[in-house]
Amino acid sequence: MFKLSASFVALVALIPFAAGQAQEWGQCGGIGWTGPTTCVAGTSCQVLNSYYSQCLPGAASTPPTSTPPVSTPPTSTPPGGAPPSSATGLNAIAKSKGKLYFGSATDNPELTDTAYVKILSDNTMFGQITPGNSMKWDATEPARGQFSWTGADQIANLAKGNGQLLRGHNCVWYSQLPSWVSSGNFDSATLTSIIQTHCSTLVGRYKGEVYSWDVVNEPFNDDGTWRTDVFYNTLGTNYVNIALQAARTADPAAKLYINDYNIEGPSAKTTSMMNLVKSLKAANVPLDGIGLQGHFIVGELPQGIEDNLRAFTALGVEVAITELDIRMTLPSTAALLAQQSKDYQTVISACQAVEGCVGVTIWDYTDKYSWVPQTFSGQGAACPWDQNLVEKPAFQGIVNGFNS
Repeated sequence: MFKLSASFVALVALIPFAAGQAQEWGQCGGIGWTGPTTCVAGTSCQVLNSYYSQCLPGAASTPPTSTPPVSTPPTSTPPGGAPPSSATGLNAIAKSKGKLYFGSATDNPELTDTAYVKILSDNTMFGQITPGNSMKWDATEPARGQFSWTGADQIANLAKGNGQLLRGHNCVWYSQLPSWVSSGNFDSATLTSIIQTHCSTLVGRYKGEVYSWDVVNEPFNDDGTWRTDVFYNTLGTNYVNIALQAARTADPAAKLYINDYNIEGPSAKTTSMMNLVKSLKAANVPLDGIGLQGHFIVGELPQGIEDNLRAFTALGVEVAITELDIRMTLPSTAALLAQQSKDYQTVISACQAVEGCVGVTIWDYTDKYSWVPQTFSGQGAACPWDQNLVEKPAFQGIVNGFNS
């Protein structure tokens, strides 16, 4: 029988304590949190918002309680115009992990909300902006040959002033078309000229300012067949080539994307998109990336997102998550918010694991301006920030995804 040394006994005594501590970047507090509230050595538990406290590098300090005092709730915009409460912004984390950006969509009406704009303009939080509507056809060319740039310029100038990348959205889409396009009854030669003029004028307007363009948006039905819109009905699949060629001529440096939803996992639609990529590449039509939108439902993510991203990059294109939100049936609950956080982590970690996945864009960062409630009756709470611009558990899911 051997004799235990005093140092070994002391070490054993510490094991349960260490095991009960949260790791660096781990959660250590927040409303409803039942896990560890202390952090491993070299980190301290910091309040990020009422839902999450996190173990961040730095000297140890007294950990917060799992439920912050009601009298002093964290605010989304601290006094004096300080940046958002998070110690490290999502874009800064994404870039530290080798990604090009973490970004958000926005739209012109909400740019009058100064608290909203303050968070959006923090380029450590968001390194890229996508205009939700102001670069679409109905906004930029409402009458043939008559272009309007007011809304698009506002968002382009905002991104430029903040030192953020800009994604152009979009050149050719079956929806939000002015009636002169959708009901024009043009022959193929005329419609070809219309597409060329529109794409080259739009892309040329922002030459050198836009990182990537969603040149063609949502070309497929969910069953993998082509959408029967004015473009396909008149020109067949060739409208895609026409738009991509016009965009490349207008700005040779911009990345050219085709963007769609429900192609994040294996499906008939995904197969059709992959076949389109192959055919365009074989024909030397310019195409740089595929945008996977990522409009999901809590607890219902498709299987194999990471493998699917890899399959697209194997075809010689980069990929990006371009319109991420994860909606739930209202009202939100602690369980739904926890699942939503896990789902955000799953999506982000899939992109993080694939070198050719260059970045992630959320389809606006706050529930206050989400498109979901107006589109899906009884659903909402899809974004990582709530109606009051306070970070939700989903925020931590994103952090965890990049650190996975």
